[in-house]
Amino acid sequence: MRTLVDDEAWVHYGQIYVQGEQDFGGLSECFGGQDNGLCGAASPGTLYLITGLHTGRVGFTVELHDQAPPLDDTWEEIVEVSFHPEGDTALVGWGGEGFWPLDLRESDYRVRYCAIRMDEARELDTRMDEETQVDRYLLQFWPAPPGPDRVLRQTSAAANYWHGFAREQPPPPTPEEKAEVERRVALEREREREQARIRYEEWEWGGHLPGERLRRLGGSAKSVAKLDRPLVDTLAEVDPATQREIARWVTRRVFVEAQLDDVGWIAPALEAMDRGEPLPEPFDDDRKAWERLLSDERVPRTTTTSLDGRHDNYLQQAMAFPALFSARDEDPLCATFGALWAGAVAFGYGRHGVLFGEVRQAFPAIAEHES
Repeated sequence: MRTLVDDEAWVHYGQIYVQGEQDFGGLSECFGGQDNGLCGAASPGTLYLITGLHTGRVGFTVELHDQAPPLDDTWEEIVEVSFHPEGDTALVGWGGEGFWPLDLRESDYRVRYCAIRMDEARELDTRMDEETQVDRYLLQFWPAPPGPDRVLRQTSAAANYWHGFAREQPPPPTPEEKAEVERRVALEREREREQARIRYEEWEWGGHLPGERLRRLGGSAKSVAKLDRPLVDTLAEVDPATQREIARWVTRRVFVEAQLDDVGWIAPALEAMDRGEPLPEPFDDDRKAWERLLSDERVPRTTTTSLDGRHDNYLQQAMAFPALFSARDEDPLCATFGALWAGAVAFGYGRHGVLFGEVRQAFPAIAEHES
């Protein structure tokens, strides 16, 4: 036999515990399905120990045996449970007040919990430091296979009350029941994640989910959808030739707005776009085209306000410029959305509706689809 603890242990709410590194359940869970109500072992890796004293110090001894020790008739309350430690295990007071490490292996043990003078301690309720010790407890461990808990001796009203409490608690869920609960929780969390994803995608697309065609486009189609989802749906339904015509019209309109249509080296590119021809130099190299736009002193310099209204110093010509590159896209619908998005940014805060309204007026096919 080896004594692991021989001390006065501090208890609160008539409780003290043997526990490892894991969390454990409440009173009902720890005693669920048991016959005894003094040593709760229904929560894995934990012993929930009841004392007569509500608050103060109690005598507490913990022993480790090689085999079951003989019963000691001096103890008034005796119960037994089975226990399997998980990780480093210790005797721990309520709220962590008091900590006594226990040298227990992670294997099966039988545990005997003995008590004396529980009723007197319960009547005292709280023991001050200068008062004489009332109740004492003995906790004994020895290797043994798992078995049901037992009440070996009961004499006090306090123990009788707690045994009655334990017998009213439902048994803990089986491993299969726990696995089913975890499965359902996982499914519910996955459902919630999917709903959140759908809500976010709806927001990204201006209020409702896109069809597969729009979803594949993403990018500027999604950006325009946040501004005018009905227009996006309509443009996706018109024929490719009309889409291409709209992309070119929007590009030219945006360049007029940004005063780029009359710039000598830009005008030929707009004409080539209208004819469906490759764009001339420097538009055969995007980097060179940008360098010329930003370095040519003949290019107007006007500013516009960002669509969110936070910045009022965007260079309008730089905002409009990508429309011409978008108009080259092999996919006419992608070209349309690219030109519209560049145009919305170039028109600036609160004015994208002006451009979109002009598009509707210029192309009766849009009005037909929206009506």
